Amino acid sequence: MRFLVSILLVALFSFIAGLFLPWWSLAIVAFLVGLLVPQSLGRSFLAGFLGIFLLWGFLAAWIDLANNHVLSGKIAQLFKLGAASVLLILITALIGALVGGFAALSGASLRPARRLRTYA
Repeated sequence: MRFLVSILLVALFSFIAGLFLPWWSLAIVAFLVGLLVPQSLGRSFLAGFLGIFLLWGFLAAWIDLANNHVLSGKIAQLFKLGAASVLLILITALIGALVGGFAALSGASLRPARRLRTYA
């Protein structure tokens, strides 16, 4: 349950931050979610990764559909991808997802570890 909540928090607050702040504000959001929601390091990375991947993939597809694939088609030709605008959307989402995943991993690794009780 925490995993799904983390994905939704990362996506929602990154969207809101992206309305007012630069693109890299998603890293701050993912870092804070990773720090505040207790999970394992792997799950924190995956939550940040999936939250941003879904958000940026959706937003890039929305923008691409709004201009009838004109801009993405031209940019895909610049990168020698042919007319594969879908591939460009996936690359865009992957770059953002890596930033979000590593930011969430950094936040989770700064969370204090639970101490094991030793009874001597």
